[in-house]
Parts: sequence; structure tokens; C-alpha cells
Amino acid sequence: MKMILRLVKPYWQMLVISLSFKSVGALADLFLPWLIAYMIDKEIPRLREQANASLNSLYLLGALMVLIAFLGLYLNVAANRKAEMIAALSVKGLRHDLFSKIERLSANQVDRLTRPSLISRMTTDTYNMYNATASMQRLGVRAPVLLIGGILMSLLLDPVLTLIMVGMLPLIIVIVYYSSRKGIPLYKRSQGFVDQLVRKLREYVAGARVVRALSMSEHEKEMFDQANQQTVGAELKANITMAKINPMMHAVMNVGLVFVLIAGAYRLHEGQTEIGQIMAFVTYFTIILNAMMSITRVFVLASRATASAERIDEVLNMPLDLVDGMESIEKRNDVPHIEFRNVSFSYNQKESNLKNISFKLYQGQSLGIIGATGSGKTTLIHLLMRFYDVDEGEILIYGKNIKELKQQALRESIGVVFQNDLIFADSIYGNIQFNRSGITDEDIEVATRVAQAEFIYEKEHEMSHQMAQRGMNLSGGQKQRVLIARAIVGKPEIMILDDASSALDYKTDMNMRKALKKEMTDTTMIIIAQRIASLKDSDLILLIDDGRIMAQGTHNELLESSNVYQEIAYYQLGGERS
Repeated sequence: MKMILRLVKPYWQMLVISLSFKSVGALADLFLPWLIAYMIDKEIPRLREQANASLNSLYLLGALMVLIAFLGLYLNVAANRKAEMIAALSVKGLRHDLFSKIERLSANQVDRLTRPSLISRMTTDTYNMYNATASMQRLGVRAPVLLIGGILMSLLLDPVLTLIMVGMLPLIIVIVYYSSRKGIPLYKRSQGFVDQLVRKLREYVAGARVVRALSMSEHEKEMFDQANQQTVGAELKANITMAKINPMMHAVMNVGLVFVLIAGAYRLHEGQTEIGQIMAFVTYFTIILNAMMSITRVFVLASRATASAERIDEVLNMPLDLVDGMESIEKRNDVPHIEFRNVSFSYNQKESNLKNISFKLYQGQSLGIIGATGSGKTTLIHLLMRFYDVDEGEILIYGKNIKELKQQALRESIGVVFQNDLIFADSIYGNIQFNRSGITDEDIEVATRVAQAEFIYEKEHEMSHQMAQRGMNLSGGQKQRVLIARAIVGKPEIMILDDASSALDYKTDMNMRKALKKEMTDTTMIIIAQRIASLKDSDLILLIDDGRIMAQGTHNELLESSNVYQEIAYYQLGGERS
């Protein structure tokens, strides 16, 4: 409820108009049964007594009832439209805030929350908030007005019968309260299963070709059905718990109606009430029953929204564990461009992924990193880009700790191609230019030439050629060259290629490295590769294993000093071994 009030606060003027319309529309609906009772008990008997009486008063009364009915219809429709508009605008702002917060979360926080859960919170949970916000405006005002107004109007008609009806309300309140207490945790649990369903779907969509290639489609269907069944089971349990409210309320109110009719018949026989009043009273009883049903529906939506609001608030209120620095990057020639000083890091704070890493790299120099899969090569890059903070030691850029630097300035100075980088469903031009200001067509032409991506100009529409999602209409080597061109075109001070040439043939790889060295002489280069040929010309090579630097030096120095490096070179370079 607090979140809904926070969401609609910027639109309070529209909200006041909407709630006013809804209240007046509800009052119009309450006035009609009273007019019907007046017509039956007063006006029609008067006309019977006066044989030649004019029917004008009856016509006027009927016209007034039609006018009130249409007024109520117009006000309710107008209020509903405004309620939907306020809900849409409110949730639009909520999605914006949530997306902005997710964007600022550290990689560690994203890992902890999980990507499927974040997707679910951005979609399913915000939609639940939309439903609750709209329904509370439509029903949250109308239903209480009809409930309270119906009771007051009933009191004016017959206080005794009203007391019988009101006596049923405490029991209904108890039913709604205890059902809601059970429902909120169940809805929260069901959203957790939705997270798992989204995760399973993302895995299948991303790995559909692998699944088909290994003939595991039936297995994946079974796994998806299992996740789907868990989600359905959790939803059913929550919905069944809340669905019990309506039948129980109907039973209670119908019992109350029986008592009202019995008491009303007795009072009518004793002359203590009139037929019109009984008819109006039954109408008000129906209005009150419907109002209680509406309130119940609001409670159901509120229960679901409460669970969703807690999940959204968990993200919005999560403190940022990467505090942005205030310093800008200032170039200095007397200190290393990049320096790792005794850096240690662990993803789970239990097992060390990097241990005591130290090296220096001056501007314009190149660093090659080689090592077994899972040895910590990519983790070095994540720390340099400050996706994670180091546990021990420090990383310096021109002598300043990266924690003191503005994250945007740090990342703008880096051009990177990750192992599993992403091609967007856009044109080749859009994928390379990437909506960055200051990049000209000439810059893109140079970048594609350096990246050996001339194949682009062989496409029918050249730069306007549309890419499929994840670049599925390009080969692996073509995707890598487009990604390398994207990194180059930003003219970065630091260029990182994380296994970015694994799909390139040796000749294309060699030509690209030569072009990079020629065109980007002042750029500090970091190359992660499994092929020694891709990094043998580097000024410094790190051989990493199990998060430690096993050896470092130039290619020739490592051939002399490292048995492991000699072994790799022997098998990759055709017998080059000291």
C-alpha cells in the first residue's frame, strides 16, 4: 500500500478528480433505490387515490431516475479511464526507477539476485502493481462508498433490518483478514517459481541449437514442464486460498438476507414497514454484498501486489556496494597506465579466484594473458572495469585507485570485446556506432578495416544490413569482427580483447593484430587468448593458473623460464621450444 501511495503521489490532481468522480457516481447509484421506494410507497398510492391526478410528477420522477443513472454511468466511465491512466503512468515511472537501479547494481548484486528474478520483477511484479493501482482506484473508493452509503440509506429505511445485516459484517471481516494473511506469503512464493520458470525459458532459448544438436528436446520439455508445474501448483495454492473468500462471503450474506426477509415479512405484516422499503432494502443489501465482493477483490489484488512490492523494494532499497568515485582520469607518463598491486578476489568470499596478482603496464604497451579455462583471466578484466571490487590490494590507473575514479569515465576509456559478447537486433551500423556521439562514418570505416570486417561491404545493404537477434545470421568469425570494430571505433585508451579472435583464422588474426598495432599505437592493449600466436608479440605475457601468476615476461623470456609455457608453445607453434 505504501508503494502504491508513493506511485500515485505525482498525479494527485488527476487522482482527486478520479476519486471525486467515482464517489459521486457511487452516490448516484445509492440514490436510485430510495427513489424507487418513494415511487412505490408514496407516488403510486397517491395516484390511485386521485382518479384524475396528473401523471407529470411520475414522469418527472422517472426522468430524474434516468438522468441520475446516466450521470452515474458517465462519472464511473470517466473515473475508470483516469484510474487506468494514473496506473499506467505510475507503473511506467516504477519500471524506469527499477531499470535504473538494476543498471547501477554491481555484478555481484546481480549474481545474487539472479537475472531471471530481475526480469520477473521488471515484468510480472510491475504488472501486478499496475493491476492493484488501477483496481484500488476503481474499486477502493467506489466499494467503501457503496458499503457505508448502503448501510446509512438502509438505516434511514429500516434501522431494525439494518442491524441484522450489519451483524454479518464482522464475520466477513474476519474471513478476509485471515485469508489475506495466508495469501501474501503464498503469492510471494509463487513469484519465486516464476523466476525459475523464466530462468529455464532463457536457458532453452539461448541454447536451442545445442539442445537440438544433442537430441535433448524431450528432456528439456520435461524440465520445462516440471518448472511449469511447480509454478502452476504455487499459483493454484495461492489462488485457491484467496478464492475461498467469495463463497464464504456469499454464504454469510445469503444467510443474513434470509434473516432480513423473514424479519421484513414480519414487520410488513405488523405494519411497521412498507413494500417499497422492503424492495429498496433488498436492493441495498445486494449493493452492499457487491461492495463487499469488490473489497474482497481489492484484498486479493493487494495481497498479490504486496508480495510483488516487497520484491521490487528489495531491489530499489538495495544499497549500492560499488560507491562511485569523484576523480577524473588524468594522463601521466611517469607512472604506469595500468597497475595491479597484490590483488586478491573471491566471488563467493570462500574460495579465492585471484591471489596476489601484481603487474605494471605503461601507456601504449600490450599485455597478453594465457592460461587454462577457469584460471581467472576474465576475472582480471572484470576487476579492471570495476564490475566487482577487489578484496585485497588495489588497481591503479595512472597512479589513482580505480575506486576514486568516476565509473563512467573509467569505462569510457576502455574498449572491450568479451568472450560471449552480444550482437543486437539492429543494423551493422547501429551495432558498431552503438548510439555514441562523436563517431563519424570515417571512424567506422577505419574500425571495420582494422577489424578485418570488409565482408560488411559485400552484404546487399552494406552497413544497413539488418542483424538477427544475437547475430544469428553471421558466422562466428564475422560476429567477432563486428564486435572488435565496435570496440575500436570508440578510440579507447585501453583496448581489451577477451578471447575475441578465437573464431578467426590465423591469417585474419595476424592481419588484425598488425592493423591494431599500426592504427592504435598509443592504446594500451590487453589480449586474452588460448593461442600463443595471438599474443606472442605482447610487451608482457602473464601465464595464469588457479588464480595465480605462474610466470610473466616476454614471449622469449617465458620460453626460457617457464616449462608450462614451453609446453604450450611446443604444441601450438610447431616445435618452438628452448
